[in-house]
Amino acid sequence: MTERRMSALALLRERLRSALTDLSPGYFSMVMATGILSLAAHGQGQRRLGEALFAINIAIFVVISAVAAARLWWHTRAAMADLGDHLRGPGFFTFVAACNVLGTQTLLIGGEVWVALGLWLLGLATWLFFTYTIFTLLTVKIRKPALERGINGGWLLAVVATQSLAVLGALLAVRLEQPWRIELNFFALSMWLCGGMLYIWMMSLIFYRYTFLRFSPGDLSPPYWINMGAMAISTLAGSQLLLNSAEAPLIQSLRPFIAGFTVFYWATGTWWIPMLLLLGVWRHLIRRFPLHYDPMYWGLIFPLGMYAASTEHLTRALGLDFLRFLPPPFLWLGLLGWLMLFIGQLRALWHGAREALAMNRL
Repeated sequence: MTERRMSALALLRERLRSALTDLSPGYFSMVMATGILSLAAHGQGQRRLGEALFAINIAIFVVISAVAAARLWWHTRAAMADLGDHLRGPGFFTFVAACNVLGTQTLLIGGEVWVALGLWLLGLATWLFFTYTIFTLLTVKIRKPALERGINGGWLLAVVATQSLAVLGALLAVRLEQPWRIELNFFALSMWLCGGMLYIWMMSLIFYRYTFLRFSPGDLSPPYWINMGAMAISTLAGSQLLLNSAEAPLIQSLRPFIAGFTVFYWATGTWWIPMLLLLGVWRHLIRRFPLHYDPMYWGLIFPLGMYAASTEHLTRALGLDFLRFLPPPFLWLGLLGWLMLFIGQLRALWHGAREALAMNRL
């Protein structure tokens, strides 16, 4: 019996090792999606829902971190190769955003300032590593794909990661003593501006790819919703800076500039929503592209939750009460999508476990 049990464990270990060979670096988008829905619910007064999602997100972050570490250990060469891959490389930025989203939950829901600061520092360290490693490798590599095969909305995860540092940095600034308050607000402002510039660079290429190169239904992958999500988190970061302006003289002096660009980001993100819906109709209803569970759809849930959270904060920062009707439907739509994907994830794991057990019996 002991030998059979050891054999079964060895088989499960080998199957897990094999399954992790092509694990997407962007799997931390599940943490991003769960976290922002938790924060949006908490911000709209749904405290118990926000706390429940917070607890779930801690578990998800631990599990995915363990799985990612196992892949790095077992498939080091494949993981390193992903860093220089035009389509897979930007997925690593989901880890940076996940650290900061979870840190924001820890701060606002859990009330733990120092844990949030630790997650922010981890996010900052990995942002520095991924930013200068990935974009250096993509620049110096000899063989590069054509534009239509080398870029998609996933590239904007670099913008999301940058703006997530601005959001959590601004939130931490008001909870720390001087001089850290001044320095963190300045850093958050700098990252907010840097993220905006990255969006302009990358979106120029993505929009060119949209309109001048051949576009098939298979090319419209879920990460294209980050087109909107990157603008939504930029709105959230700008709104948070505006809410901090009373205690930050530098930000107070730039308030009209920050307010103008924050509305600009929100308007751009809002413009993308009908466009992405129309492209989705074209993909699935007109061109009959099959709709089935795909982990990449977590990259669609995050923008929905982020739009709800960013619009809520924008109304507070600028007193735009006439926009308060928008956050609730986007929150509940995001929650519905999250539930469907979570069930899909559990079903995928269940089928994988059943297959492993069946192989063991053979």
